[in-house]
Amino acid sequence: MTSALFLQSNTADPYSIYKNMLKNNSVFWDETNKIWAIYSYEDCVSILKNPKAEIPPVNPDNEQKLNKTALEILNNLTRLSNGISHEISKEIAMLLFSKMKLVDINSIISQLIQSNLVENKMDWVNSVCKKLPILVVLKSFGFEEKDCDFISNQMESLVKIMLSQKTEEQIKYINEIAPEIFSIAEKQLSSLYFYESILTKISESNSLSLSEIKTISISNLIGLFIQSFDAGRGILSNSLLQILNHKTFSSKTEIEKSVIETLRFDPPIHNTRRIAVEDIFISESQIKKNDSILVVLASANRDPKKFEKESNFDMERNNNAENLTFGTGRHMCLAKHFSIHLAAEALWFLFNEFKTVKILENNIQYEPMINARLPKTIWVSLQ
Repeated sequence: MTSALFLQSNTADPYSIYKNMLKNNSVFWDETNKIWAIYSYEDCVSILKNPKAEIPPVNPDNEQKLNKTALEILNNLTRLSNGISHEISKEIAMLLFSKMKLVDINSIISQLIQSNLVENKMDWVNSVCKKLPILVVLKSFGFEEKDCDFISNQMESLVKIMLSQKTEEQIKYINEIAPEIFSIAEKQLSSLYFYESILTKISESNSLSLSEIKTISISNLIGLFIQSFDAGRGILSNSLLQILNHKTFSSKTEIEKSVIETLRFDPPIHNTRRIAVEDIFISESQIKKNDSILVVLASANRDPKKFEKESNFDMERNNNAENLTFGTGRHMCLAKHFSIHLAAEALWFLFNEFKTVKILENNIQYEPMINARLPKTIWVSLQ
């Protein structure tokens, strides 16, 4: 029986699966997993923009037993909220993004490479991809060096807060680090000139107390950390693979076009989930209230009805930017433009700094995840 859910680590070519489903069953009821899987571009957009399809709860009734601080962070994140809560947290997150200062990306990536390059070899994923995006965000908000080091070193554990299923060990560690990261973020935010004005403005416009807005603000700053780690790692990893495979790095413009095409052709995020809060009709199918929905973004990105010669990597295709990797509608990822810019700058630095960049692995292994296709390691030679 066909299953819509599979581990990326167990699948050499998920795109052949998507191609088959697009052709034969683009709206599919997975009886085994009790979930609707949506594969076509048009239907994915319809679900993502439908107010009857909401973000499902990650931790209903705190069944995972997160402590007070970890629970506050999770419950206030823009990407996990619905309705008015989403609108308020999104407004705060957008204001925070607008206050980020420009930092020297080149100096950060240069230091990371120098610290991890041994005999001209380096693991691109663990040396750069997991470090650069979060460090850029932290430095953009003026965090002290020791705080940058602490938070960046904890991110791989903290992002597990987003999982709908967590191990006891993961929950224990999240509960240990969440209060300290929250405290560091609170201290830094409160030192910034715009903090009080943001609190007051949003508090007055939404009839919420300053204390409530304060918690939402700190939580969404931490949410920016999480988004930068998630999105940044995947884009930097997958873009390097595609750029080297297709030799598209003669100019910064070509690098950026290749990053955008990678987001369509080989995205880090393959699917996202929704739950129907009312009956929804898609094509000839009825998705009933309380049904779970899997929106297969990576399949939509290869829909031939939307993208001409969809199986070709073509950075000059005129609608590549219409890929759904960052979603669309009210829940579109706020880190989209930041992530693309960061990846383009970092990769352009890499190809300018080194005459030869060569991948040393013949068979890239992927993390055992259902929703994301993320390389575990990418060993490269830099000459």
